Amino acid sequence: MVSETQPVVPPSLVAQRRALREVGVLFFQLGWIAFGGPAAHIALMRREVVIRRKWLTEQQFLDLLGASNLIPGPTSTELAIYLGYARAGRLGLVLAGALFILPAMLLVLSLAWAYGRYGSTPQVGAILYGIKPVIIAVIVQAIYALLPTAVKTWGLGLVVVLSAALYLLGFNPLIPLFGLSILVMLAENRARLARTAGKGRMVLAAPLTAAAAPVAVGAVGFSLVVLFLTFLKIGATLYGSGYVLLAFLRDDFVHRLGWLTDRQLLDAIAVGQFTPGPVFTTATFIGYLTGGWLGGIVATVAIFLPAFIFAAAVYPFVPRLRALPWAATFLDGANAAALGLMVAVAWQLARSSIIDPVTAILALISAVLLIRSQVNSAWLVLGGAVVGLVVRLALG
Repeated sequence: MVSETQPVVPPSLVAQRRALREVGVLFFQLGWIAFGGPAAHIALMRREVVIRRKWLTEQQFLDLLGASNLIPGPTSTELAIYLGYARAGRLGLVLAGALFILPAMLLVLSLAWAYGRYGSTPQVGAILYGIKPVIIAVIVQAIYALLPTAVKTWGLGLVVVLSAALYLLGFNPLIPLFGLSILVMLAENRARLARTAGKGRMVLAAPLTAAAAPVAVGAVGFSLVVLFLTFLKIGATLYGSGYVLLAFLRDDFVHRLGWLTDRQLLDAIAVGQFTPGPVFTTATFIGYLTGGWLGGIVATVAIFLPAFIFAAAVYPFVPRLRALPWAATFLDGANAAALGLMVAVAWQLARSSIIDPVTAILALISAVLLIRSQVNSAWLVLGGAVVGLVVRLALG
């Protein structure tokens, strides 16, 4: 009898495959249920990778969140990319980002097809009615859990309050994020600053987003190359919320290129907001309207590509940032400021999501379950959708 020797797979390769499988399953699942915008996405990711799976500590998660806030592009997608990198290396980076984006891209493409065929977006109000309060509870639970780690001193607590206040007063998110982080860095390193004061002047610069000059309205012939380059530019330079994205898109696609009307643009933004996953999949909708199925895919790749490049370039330096006194205190300030932005976003979303006794009860029960137990938030999201459908059907 002849024995056949089976190839032996090295343990390291087995562990790598397992890690890649875990990353793929998790972020594909999150891509389908991540309603509510970046703050909710961050809360869902924290619950999965810190609480349930224990891939990272709270501090490691906060450091990656801080790094995500400091580069242009969609923060929650960049955080997903970082988390995939941390768990499974460079392949995990690509897999986590791609699978987090894919469900939203497929849903938005389907809605764009329906929009193009029937002239209006399908109604999903009943489902969102029940999902939104649950998402508020997810964000509140994440803020509650992150506060002890992010707020190490009374000064960082003040940063959280000031960051939320400045955002609610209408300031660009860059102002609290970078301005307060720089203040924390200077305050915590004032002794070092005093020693260097006599040796030369220190110049601090925060990244600025250049504003495009006004361009006369005029239609430009459609081109996939122009579509790709326009979304590549937006993905590489855009900081801030979906409202900032709206300004970029209007300037390029309504005014400069003349490919969309204001109504089409607002419908595209709406679709990006009520589908799960990153709001930047608004690009998918616009790409489909202007260039069909291929246009939708090209636009999606273009707007997200910079996030993969920036995250891959910055990730190796995140642990070193924590070891440097100046960078570590800046990152502490960035973490506290980012938490303040989450508080402000949660307040704004709650005002439009908790609108009656049913939604208030849904939010309260969900928050209690999330804080007191290890219930999977995906089940709460699905339960909220069912409650929303039942209530709306019952009310006619």
